[in-house]
Amino acid sequence: MRFIKSRNVVVALFFFGFVLGQAQELVVEPKPTALVTDSVKKPSRQKIDGIIAAVGDYIILDSDIDLAYIELSSQGNSVEGISRCELLGKLLEDKLYAHQALQDSTIVVRDSEINAMMDEKIGVMLEQIGGDMKKIVKYYNKKSEEEFRTYFFDILKNNKLTSEMQNKIIDDIEITPEEVRTFFKKIPKEDLPTFGAEMEVSQIVIKPKVSEAEKQKVIDRLNEIRREVLEEGASFTSRAVIYTQDRASSSNGGFYKVNRKTPFLKEFKDVAFSLNEGEISKPFETEYGYHIILLERIRGQELELRHILLTPKVTEEALKEARDKATLIRKRIMEGEISFAEAARTMSDEKETRTNGGVFLNPRTLDSKFELTKMDPALYSQVSNLKDKEISLPILEEDKLGQKQYKLITVTNRIDEHVADYSKDYIKIKDLALSEKRLNEIARWTNEKIGETFIKINGSYRTCEFVNNWVKK
Repeated sequence: MRFIKSRNVVVALFFFGFVLGQAQELVVEPKPTALVTDSVKKPSRQKIDGIIAAVGDYIILDSDIDLAYIELSSQGNSVEGISRCELLGKLLEDKLYAHQALQDSTIVVRDSEINAMMDEKIGVMLEQIGGDMKKIVKYYNKKSEEEFRTYFFDILKNNKLTSEMQNKIIDDIEITPEEVRTFFKKIPKEDLPTFGAEMEVSQIVIKPKVSEAEKQKVIDRLNEIRREVLEEGASFTSRAVIYTQDRASSSNGGFYKVNRKTPFLKEFKDVAFSLNEGEISKPFETEYGYHIILLERIRGQELELRHILLTPKVTEEALKEARDKATLIRKRIMEGEISFAEAARTMSDEKETRTNGGVFLNPRTLDSKFELTKMDPALYSQVSNLKDKEISLPILEEDKLGQKQYKLITVTNRIDEHVADYSKDYIKIKDLALSEKRLNEIARWTNEKIGETFIKINGSYRTCEFVNNWVKK
């Protein structure tokens, strides 16, 4: 199928713009930002850097392509077969998105947000290389830490503008069952995709009970932090960095942008939207623990807020009680007293899986099926040796907040590798159809904006065969 075969390259390039912004590993051996030819892609120290393209107010240097190769390689990606023309095309796309985002008054990217993001990512890099900032500066071929930070800030801001613009283009795109059916029917039989072996997994989660005394300790501490901010002028942001147990927001002082569609817990959004600017909520409870929220700004339908999350501690005694309860539930299921699904519905402490009899949804696809080659290694190790309908012994693990809990797991279904079937694989086919529709909309938007935007490509790069009409022939 033409779409399936070309899609891997398109998607790889589509997400390349986020490589710098989301880098998780840093190769510490320095690599020069030197010329990489299309044929062999090896550095040459003879290069004289210069402007090779401009999009609106943005410029692209020849060395930017060299950096693109380095970043791809540092992430473990092969650069074989990727030409300089292809990378320039992707850089042109990124600059077009960023330029158009600056023209769009609904897209706001604050320097404070980028600085917090930069500090977090540099912190990760430093952890990986033993805290030596000089190695990072040398790796990126910069003369000083200040020059590197300026460069990195610009990269992160451009990436953020790009992602915000891309999200705006595709946010409202939906697909109907009829469109999915039409998409599937258009695929020639010989080009139907093959889906790998899969399994369906169910689980029962038993969480240790938290004492009322521990809950009150957390509430009292949040009230104290709230008082320090309101009465003593303490910084909510610094308190969030120090105390919050929300790993996702701790590095940026508990900051989030939230609207009614943001996939946060209803209790959290209800409190957030009840506040006035500058107001701090009283402590309130969600399944994650206890929160307080500071509402910083209201921007139309979007809130800019900070929050602090504290989770009550679990005692060893409570942990043992949870294990004993899980062991007893397993015994009752194995003796036929109750089914696994019924036990999950009536005794599991996890809301997400309790209502559907413990069926565990794939977080990537929101389907009940897990492709074995793409399954999370931790989950795979827990289920790989289980026979059909066999129930694991109680497994001790940590939840999203690092709190210990026990769970029982069973494999309810195994599916062999097979050619796509519309009725069995509807969700996967729907995802493919939606991806194609989004890519088509991005292509339409790109073609339209290319015509409206100042774009110039210099020198030999004008002979590149781009996917988009960057040279406006």
